[in-house]
Amino acid sequence: MVAETISRGFGLGRPGAGASLGVIGSVFKARIKIITRYKGAILLESLIPIIFAGLPILLGTAVAGGEQNAATNFFTYTHTTTTTGQTLTAADFRLYMLMGSNTFMVVSLMLWLIGYWVRREQETGTLEALYLAPAKRLYVLAGVTSYTLVRSLMAFVVATVLGSLLFNVNPLNGPFAAALLYLLLGIPALWGISFFFGAVVMRIKEANSVIQLLQWVLASAMGVYFPVTIFPVFLRWTAMAFPPTLMTDAIRSTLLPIESIYGAWYVVLGLMLTAAWLVPLLGYQFFRRVERKVRRDQGVGQF
Repeated sequence: MVAETISRGFGLGRPGAGASLGVIGSVFKARIKIITRYKGAILLESLIPIIFAGLPILLGTAVAGGEQNAATNFFTYTHTTTTTGQTLTAADFRLYMLMGSNTFMVVSLMLWLIGYWVRREQETGTLEALYLAPAKRLYVLAGVTSYTLVRSLMAFVVATVLGSLLFNVNPLNGPFAAALLYLLLGIPALWGISFFFGAVVMRIKEANSVIQLLQWVLASAMGVYFPVTIFPVFLRWTAMAFPPTLMTDAIRSTLLPIESIYGAWYVVLGLMLTAAWLVPLLGYQFFRRVERKVRRDQGVGQF
């Protein structure tokens, strides 16, 4: 009886699978319960990508003197090549911007929500209590990242539907299921980057100023409004090594008749699989290292 209790995670032994899943589920439900009290925030997260996409579309149309002129100028000067040899249309231009903005919102939510969670737990004094709980931090982080995944995917789907109606584009003309697969395949790498960011927030004990500083750097680095191939050589390769850039390019090159900046589809798939395995591993190790240093130097309870 004692052995059975310990194996299930309620004694002093190693927690069983049921107990680990229970920790993940409890953290996930707690975060969902909190955000559902702020329904306006969920709606706003779906509208912001549409606004971000509308800005370059309207500016480009006004400056170029028409939507098709804007599309032609943009794809010509960014050296965007097609896979079919056909001229890219104004609808392609609008869908290009919409998918970039939607992906940017997913990346932002996946990264910033982890940092805000760490900071909120510090400010409320509950972070240290989490460290005293008989549960691995990995399972707590898994619960938080699962919540960020659901929240970001909801924003992506709603923004895609509303944006398609508003901008008169149809992402279903392309292999939308393959684009969603690339999106999901890019999520583990975002989890890894969020661990890096969460560790930085834990160390410097500040979230808002860091997010405000990095948000637009992130937008430029991942090519929300333009392909990163227009950067100088060093910045170009740095941006191309950034996993969100890879995910954004994969989604666009799948839905639009344009070539990926990384090459053939199997190269893109191989790079995404590598990032999905390597980045979370490095991110979690970095988080654990910073966590141990903070606990040794001053403790996680100070804020």
